[in-house]
Amino acid sequence: MARHIGPKQRLQRQVGEDLGLKTNALKTARRLNTRPGQHGTRRRKLSNYGIQLKEKQKVKYLYGVLEKQLHRLYSQASKNPLATGAVLLGLLERRLDNVVYRLGWAPTRAAARQLIVHEHVLVNERKMNVPSYSVKVNDVITLKDKAVKIPMVAELLKEENKTLPGWLDRKATVAKVQRFPEREDITEVIDEQLVVEFYSR
Repeated sequence: MARHIGPKQRLQRQVGEDLGLKTNALKTARRLNTRPGQHGTRRRKLSNYGIQLKEKQKVKYLYGVLEKQLHRLYSQASKNPLATGAVLLGLLERRLDNVVYRLGWAPTRAAARQLIVHEHVLVNERKMNVPSYSVKVNDVITLKDKAVKIPMVAELLKEENKTLPGWLDRKATVAKVQRFPEREDITEVIDEQLVVEFYSR
């Protein structure tokens, strides 16, 4: 199970946006406009290719996937008769690590991934330690009792103002997938058409 293990703040500075990779938003914002590297103060005007690449990298970093995984999902989405970009984002949203994050059980997708790998999450009452598992309609996702004892998780469960996307339903440590996610359910600012254009060159 490959993953990015380098500095997450560096990725956000590269894109120039807060991608929710770190829990301290104020600390993130302080250096967000400084690009990584020795000559990080200069920002050159991007070509069309550069703009497409930046958006593709942004989606990669946001969902915590590697190039091979994203390209495979794009190939899968391109075979769908619906809009390729919207289908691609829907497939990314259905990843189990993203679902656990959306349910408010983890502060970041990386933390959600760790919960899953450490077998703190059940899908349809079965152990599931694969973060890339794609949830289906009527799947029941449960947080195990030992996970509730983790201070970070316990603190998040106390928050009552967590807004859930319309395709998920949650009651305490049990959640259900009501339907597949739609483009309108995604709150992050993403131009998926640029990602499609990058891969369809």
